[in-house]
Amino acid sequence: MATLLLFGPARTAAGTSRVEIQGTTVEEVRREAGALFGDALTSVLASSAVWVNGEPASPGTPVGPGDEVAVVPPVSGG
Repeated sequence: MATLLLFGPARTAAGTSRVEIQGTTVEEVRREAGALFGDALTSVLASSAVWVNGEPASPGTPVGPGDEVAVVPPVSGG
């Protein structure tokens, strides 16, 4: 299992900052998280960047046991 790290609106939508989750790719982890936490998190995931082990990731990026998958929602400011 990978560890899904949630920040900002993703953390608020899920009600937690981290969870162990199944998936062999970033896309599978995102789908599993959406199924687990519902539409509010699915909506945030649609506009968020995802990083695996500190590196930018795409939907097809492999995810293995012990990997950290971080959801980084867009940040506004200026």
